[in-house]
Amino acid sequence: MKRKEVQSNGLSATSDVPVENDDSYLTIAREAIAEIKIERSLFIGHAREVDSEGAAREFITQIQAEHRQATHNCFAYRLGAGRQEITYYSDAGEPAGTAGRPILGAITSLCLTNVAVVVTRYFGGKKLGVRGLIEAYGLVARRVLEEAGAVRRVMTREMELTCSYADLDRVLYLINTCGGKVLATDYGAEVRLKAAVPLTAREELQSCLLGVSRWK
Repeated sequence: MKRKEVQSNGLSATSDVPVENDDSYLTIAREAIAEIKIERSLFIGHAREVDSEGAAREFITQIQAEHRQATHNCFAYRLGAGRQEITYYSDAGEPAGTAGRPILGAITSLCLTNVAVVVTRYFGGKKLGVRGLIEAYGLVARRVLEEAGAVRRVMTREMELTCSYADLDRVLYLINTCGGKVLATDYGAEVRLKAAVPLTAREELQSCLLGVSRWK
């Protein structure tokens, strides 16, 4: 088992977009399940997009509960990228290095992140050996990830904006034009907005809003 952990930078992700830039990443498009029988053992791969270690752990615990009678529930997850990357894997009782690492290898080989994969094994009576286990867990993990498909998402940071009612339509238009999304609105003496804005558009948006809105 191996773990790499870093401090969060407070970034989140918007809905998928078909562009590539330094602030985008690939993750799975949907939750998926894939079953494969190998030498009488039944392997079931489960994959889900996650945005935190807590969400990954919750998914793993769910699968473990659903397959509590299984021989093994091995898993791996990957979050973030570069200096912000977090990875974790577990062999869950299989020989060291034969399950968790191949699962993580399938995730990284497809350049995916913010994803958790659990591979459940119901032993069929025939041992696979070290090499056989590595190949089996890697195969099932890759199969379920391919079934899940891939989508590109853009990294965002939250902004809090304040503007007058007269300028609200313009502010909303600018947020939408830059690919941002309004998360919350508070109507008082002025309008307060919380929005998720792509990192690459943040400075440009602030420039466009000069004299129209205040932010923090």
